[in-house]
Amino acid sequence: MSNPSPLYVDPVEFAATRHRIVVNLSGGKDGLVAGAIAMEAARKAGVADRVWTAHASLGPMEWPSVTVDGVRWPSASELAAQHSQILGVPPERHIEVRRSREVDGERVPFDLLTFIAERGDWPWLGRARTCTGPWKTRMVYQAFTPQVRALRRETGGPLMFANVLGMRAEESTERRNRQVWRRTTDNSARVVDEWLPAHQVTTAEVWARTMNADLPYHWCYDSYPGAKDRRGSSRCSCSACTLANHRDLLLTARRRPRLTELCALVERVRQVPFNPNITMAEIIALSRRHDAPDPGVVVEEGEDFVRMERDVHAALRRPPLWESKARTGTGELLHHTAGCDSCS
Repeated sequence: MSNPSPLYVDPVEFAATRHRIVVNLSGGKDGLVAGAIAMEAARKAGVADRVWTAHASLGPMEWPSVTVDGVRWPSASELAAQHSQILGVPPERHIEVRRSREVDGERVPFDLLTFIAERGDWPWLGRARTCTGPWKTRMVYQAFTPQVRALRRETGGPLMFANVLGMRAEESTERRNRQVWRRTTDNSARVVDEWLPAHQVTTAEVWARTMNADLPYHWCYDSYPGAKDRRGSSRCSCSACTLANHRDLLLTARRRPRLTELCALVERVRQVPFNPNITMAEIIALSRRHDAPDPGVVVEEGEDFVRMERDVHAALRRPPLWESKARTGTGELLHHTAGCDSCS
């Protein structure tokens, strides 16, 4: 891997040198703001036609759609596609990728919680981030491989990529120390520079941009769908993130009880706590107290969740593939504050 890119690069000049500018959209508030900044630079450089958007779906682990009083509020995947259109990216340049595998000769979804149940370990800070690279970054890279092969014949060299992420310095210590530009891949096929256009944008500024422009944002951020009070979840990521803050986890337990009960089952069978500082069983118990946050809405899980639920139960009937050091009675639990490269 090459040395990191310089600490400062002119965004317009940088955009002009990229064959592809890929804006990663999760359906959350930050990706849209980062994408808008990147698109503005691309337009000034005259390369807006090189901007693509990508959503790496986590399937049933993402916040789904809900219907309240006859109004349907979109899922994270659906909102990511809407955000792409708001940025001015044509539908044919928005891709959604999701991990799958072959079972009995048929390609079927492979969900993160199924993987965790099979492996017998949860992704924590300071350990292998099994919920990011293989489920997000690698999937997006693979989706662009056909373009890389085709364009290499035209360019006569590696394809130059900008990988645009919505990470911001205010979210965590790790993100604050992250460079706005850094080279993550450098080989004969492609050169990828990670770009964080919204790195110095504050949460207050993100919401000001969103509300002033009347941009759509996910219902999970509000106390209930349509409230427009931003008193719900603080982040729109994996809805049962092991490193989410305490209040977000309590809300998840109230809003998605079947999901958190399934996580508790994995935790109980594999004997590895959901979080190094608190178990999912404890989170569920605390969510039932009178002082727990009001969910506002309870998700009715769909067929995709039912399939994942079935896969998780099947996985738990087999021995784990990984001997976790955090398994009860086999090692010391890790203790640290929440925060990771994709959560706060």
